[in-house]
Amino acid sequence: MCGFAGIVNFNKDISNEFSIIRNMSEILSKRGPDEDGLYFSRHANLAHRRLSIIDIDNGKQPMRYSIDGSTYTIVYNGQLYNCDELKKVLVENGFKFKGHSDTEVLLKAYIFYGKDVCKHLNGIFAFAIWNDKKEELFVARDHFGIKPFYYFIKEDNFIFASEIKAILEHPLCKPILDKQGIHELFGIGPSHTPGISPFKGILELEPAHFIVYNKESFRKEEYWKLETKEHTDDLEQTCEKIRYLLKDSVERQLTSDVPIGTLLSGGLDSSIISKYAKDYYKREYGEKLKTFSVDYVDQEKNFVKNDFQPNTDNYYIDLMVNFLGTEHKKIILDTPELFGSLDDAMIARDFPGMADVDSSYLLFFKNLKKDITVTLSGECSDEIFGGYPWYFREDALNSNTFPWSIAIDERQNLLNKDIAHEIDLRNYIEKRYNDSISKVEFLENDTEDNKTHRKLIYLTSNWFMQTLLDRTDRMCMFNGFEVRVPFCDYRIVEYAWNIPWEMKAYKGREKGLLRYAFEGILPEEVVYRKKSPYPKTHNPNYMKIVKKELSKIMEDKSAPINELLNREYILEIIETEGKAFTRPWFGQLMTGPQLMAYLIQVNQWLKRYNPKIEI
Repeated sequence: MCGFAGIVNFNKDISNEFSIIRNMSEILSKRGPDEDGLYFSRHANLAHRRLSIIDIDNGKQPMRYSIDGSTYTIVYNGQLYNCDELKKVLVENGFKFKGHSDTEVLLKAYIFYGKDVCKHLNGIFAFAIWNDKKEELFVARDHFGIKPFYYFIKEDNFIFASEIKAILEHPLCKPILDKQGIHELFGIGPSHTPGISPFKGILELEPAHFIVYNKESFRKEEYWKLETKEHTDDLEQTCEKIRYLLKDSVERQLTSDVPIGTLLSGGLDSSIISKYAKDYYKREYGEKLKTFSVDYVDQEKNFVKNDFQPNTDNYYIDLMVNFLGTEHKKIILDTPELFGSLDDAMIARDFPGMADVDSSYLLFFKNLKKDITVTLSGECSDEIFGGYPWYFREDALNSNTFPWSIAIDERQNLLNKDIAHEIDLRNYIEKRYNDSISKVEFLENDTEDNKTHRKLIYLTSNWFMQTLLDRTDRMCMFNGFEVRVPFCDYRIVEYAWNIPWEMKAYKGREKGLLRYAFEGILPEEVVYRKKSPYPKTHNPNYMKIVKKELSKIMEDKSAPINELLNREYILEIIETEGKAFTRPWFGQLMTGPQLMAYLIQVNQWLKRYNPKIEI
């Protein structure tokens, strides 16, 4: 995994603008701590930061290849999981290969397939390819936006990078927070509308899209989307297909020239991934699989059971470790470091995120980097197989909004009264929600229940899942670490999309079908364990720390947060330890202390990025 940046300008010679592209590259160094490379030409400059995973000697970037009078140069962040099949086709068509890196395969696949190349890719990717003869740039992003791509256009410059912070290094790009950005941050956030960032003018290439840019035109196209079809497999056939696809996805994603492991929480999803990975390691290498989990100091002592988090993970982790015989390591995080990493977590995202849920991920991956460089995660199963509470709760099913973010009035009240009259969060959210569900296709024979759940699964996959994928990418890459997500293989998502809801929710359970598919393969206690989300800390010291820090911020009436948010309401939130905000800020985890941590991140962001506010 890596990071990259680039500048294209057809009306100016930019080959001497060394310092600009170098600065953009330097700020991405955490994404690629192993190597860096630069490419300069009259109208295109490219930079790459490398985290070496595959073919360490022959995978250096920017990578160039000349054929038929053209030289193609690629910068790429990602991993192809069908590399061997692609390479075979290319060899059959006359291409020769210097090594076994997927970068070389991707570059030559583009030369062979042209703009249709993404239709032949299975993997996680964002990349840019410059054709020096045609003077044309091709950029693309994977099916679900697992790998990031941002861009900014000004004064004939097309400026792009893996992270916003690199674009902000360009002298033409100034941080501006306008009305749309405020709507995004406080109405949608920490999620975001696909294609939009909180910064004015800084856009995101949407998942499953590519851009072709040359002197004549700037063209953006969608190369893939979910298609609604009749599901013809019966229950047993469906289970068999799911098992086949998951096994194939896991085995493809275990490709690596560096140490690799899996995350294991003792939940259904991570247990499935670890089971297939363990079998593969034993069969191919005769080695034990390395597995990892996260917990917090005094978690068992302080844990408070609730509807969303009914139990801790430790019993189920130990059960699975013994069942699989893995080499397991538990990472224990303490409250001070969890709080101390809020700023780094915000910087990794480039805007306020999921507070300590983000900083926990960041610290978890920092610790894992000591033992491995790549891991597989069970993320994205809940979105596509119906694992979240809102798939079953009547209030969520009938909310007519994003069900993980229903505290709309509270969000509106949090805005500074001087700007609140210019910002209508409810109207903005409603527009984004309606625009999104208008894209959902139904079958003529879909039941009303199936239609409702199609809409929810579509929303969750395109909004909530994207937020979690962003979190995973930014927190792991901040540590020069790679996380892969086998459930997010586009073949699995395509297949699961058309499974009727009554089959998905087999026996009325969340992920009922997935549970049934793994009966007799995993321990029964794990198969039928009630869903439990990524663990957050229950240590009361965390509440004390964030309350104290937010109080300290609010003592300073010149603190930048006061320019945007309602000081009196924040003081009430502090006084009631979050209870004044009656519902979670986002999902199920961002309550009380997480809300206060989020507000701390808002202030940190305003101080560090210092955006000009335009209302």
